[in-house]
Amino acid sequence: MSEMAKTLVFTGEKQIELREYPIPEVSDDKVLVKVDACAICTWEQRVYTGVKKVDFPFIGGHEMVGRIVDMGKNVDQRQWKIGDFVAVGVTLPCKNCYQCKSGNEQNCENFDHSKQQEGLPEKGMGGMSSHLLVSTDTLFHIDNVTPEEATITEPLSCVLHSVETAEIELGDTVVVIGCGIMGLLHTILAAKKGACVIVSDTNEERTALALELGASYAVNPAKEDLEQRVKEITGGIKAQVVFDTTPISKVAEDAVKAVANNGRLVLYSSFYPDTPISISPDWLHKSAAKLLGTANSNIVDFTKATRLLSQGIVDVKPFVSEVYELEDYQKAFESAIQGDKFRVVIKF
Repeated sequence: MSEMAKTLVFTGEKQIELREYPIPEVSDDKVLVKVDACAICTWEQRVYTGVKKVDFPFIGGHEMVGRIVDMGKNVDQRQWKIGDFVAVGVTLPCKNCYQCKSGNEQNCENFDHSKQQEGLPEKGMGGMSSHLLVSTDTLFHIDNVTPEEATITEPLSCVLHSVETAEIELGDTVVVIGCGIMGLLHTILAAKKGACVIVSDTNEERTALALELGASYAVNPAKEDLEQRVKEITGGIKAQVVFDTTPISKVAEDAVKAVANNGRLVLYSSFYPDTPISISPDWLHKSAAKLLGTANSNIVDFTKATRLLSQGIVDVKPFVSEVYELEDYQKAFESAIQGDKFRVVIKF
């Protein structure tokens, strides 16, 4: 009997099945990637717990890396070889709408998590599958890191997009609210941009790690007033950039208070529940501050993220909290939703 591919399929709330499907035949313009590892993002955790609604059956996974095992006859062999280690980028933009054609694939008007990917038995992003058919425009070379570390490419690309949206300048003060994986990646990149970084989180183990990763100050907002502390550190000026990486509307509302005149507040996370916030329009008018959103990433961000990892400029070892074999997928998801890990990775 010929070898079969394997995929994890969400079939209902807290229900996942390991299913087999035929290894896809490579078409002329695609490559076949054998997936080494896929991380469980907060997005998949929310699908698993039922917070994020999708139509079942659904294949999750969008933080995946692997090796090229087959190539179509039209694939550019100057760029790609069988055996290449690659990160698989975002397969969700339509690539045809105004935003995609303007270089803003991350804000594609038809962004679709539930697309049917060629060769897969069910719809969905598909990263939690052993074999993927992909176009080379969504592939990125990566070297010198383990597959587990390489799964952090996608989160890093999203944070990179956020940090570049904020236009941090040398000598800026940057506040990062929340020290989960996204907050800590913001901390690393902001420090590398030449900023003085202040992190804020009630979890002091995580703020201690932030200080090791390049933050200059840590604030516990349960014990001290963030706005006052930022004023003290900056001599009353406040922060040129504030990133809110938490999903809580009230935190976004309070984040405004730490923003300097002409500063930028970036809302990085998606918000659950999506409760409206109140911001003083007169403050916005007088301070000339900017309120910015950011979501996802594009091929430029992916290219830069793979360079940062391959060149050792960003070390993501601290963010691989646990690694599970494919057969232990149930344990992996149950562990991931505890909320005390950075990334739980499934190895194929």
